[in-house]
Amino acid sequence: MKPFYFAILAAIVWGIAPIMEKIGLKNIEPLSGVIVRSSGIIIGAIILAIFNNNIFKSALKADPKTIFFLFLGGILASILGQIFFYNALKHGEVSKMVPIAATYPLVSFLLGLLFFGESFTILKGLGIGFVILGVFLLR
Repeated sequence: MKPFYFAILAAIVWGIAPIMEKIGLKNIEPLSGVIVRSSGIIIGAIILAIFNNNIFKSALKADPKTIFFLFLGGILASILGQIFFYNALKHGEVSKMVPIAATYPLVSFLLGLLFFGESFTILKGLGIGFVILGVFLLR
């Protein structure tokens, strides 16, 4: 399958997930919601490892630096980011909070310029400008 279609499928799944999470957060605190969601991730990862032994072997062979950065990314995205997102989702409108939270590529873009020397182009600048404009329009 072409990468474009994987991206479309990811967008669809990620678009459905906040609806489920908003419903789930109705009677639970956001931090408790993160614990429940993280349990789902752990169970899913175990199932993946059971059915694809190569994934598990590959993870066990990873060097400490790789493990450190992936683990840190998990803490940032799956714990801290999720806590902030669930608080926004519980108390805000899905139609506003999801698009605003989905502006995280802005941060990645700027860090990519800073740490990896990635290029800045006029088209990228325009895209960033539109994202910022979108956030202000949704406020």
